[in-house]
Amino acid sequence: MLKRLMVIILLSWVVALSNAGAVGLEIAVGGWQQDPNGSFGHNPLSSADLLSVDNDLRYDTEIRAQGRAKIDMPLLFPNIYLVAAPAEFEETGSKSASFKFGDTIFTGNVDFFSKLKFDQYDIALYYGLPFLKTATADILNVDLGINVRIFDALTQVRQGAIEEEASVVAAIPQVYVAFQLMPVDFLAFEAESRVMSLGDNAIYSLVGRVRLQIFGPVFVAGGYRYDKIDIDEGDVRVDFELQGPFAEVGFKF
Repeated sequence: MLKRLMVIILLSWVVALSNAGAVGLEIAVGGWQQDPNGSFGHNPLSSADLLSVDNDLRYDTEIRAQGRAKIDMPLLFPNIYLVAAPAEFEETGSKSASFKFGDTIFTGNVDFFSKLKFDQYDIALYYGLPFLKTATADILNVDLGINVRIFDALTQVRQGAIEEEASVVAAIPQVYVAFQLMPVDFLAFEAESRVMSLGDNAIYSLVGRVRLQIFGPVFVAGGYRYDKIDIDEGDVRVDFELQGPFAEVGFKF
């Protein structure tokens, strides 16, 4: 359902762009080396029911594909920024004591299989600060806007014939702030932040990138991305980090 919704949104924007006349386009695809850390629980009774990514689940670093597209719109229209970053981890782990996950009690000191599928999609509408690029001769630019982070998450724990699974799809509004520094035409330093903090919940992403234009519209880029998800709501408790370097190739018109 979520993927169908994303396709509908993209097609709608393509039609809108053809009518409005976009003035710039940047598309990039690449790989992100994801290092997970933290803990999470489903309907826990206490901290003893939380599963540690390192100690209990034993997830290792994975490399996953990611992609993004920026569309610069004509004056008065907000610019558009789309990002997709899927993640998936699975491993056999164990916990020294019995624990509750969902409505099921799992036995301690007995191996169990777990899977975490955690896909993130970003949809941002933003504007550049007026006259800043002109005032700095196109060297510095600052973007401000609103981002919607869409989570599509699935967790699964299986021990023998016992299995518990939970899934959630949520859309979280965030503040989007980005900086671009281009000292020369072929080299750019970029930073992006997407932040939401409300009560005991905090979700944010930080991205640093160096982009090198190699010929024509084609560029290569590399950087580092750090995601933090800290949620304590109802039957879900998550204190999760996902971080690591990435590399990408793309084109910019």
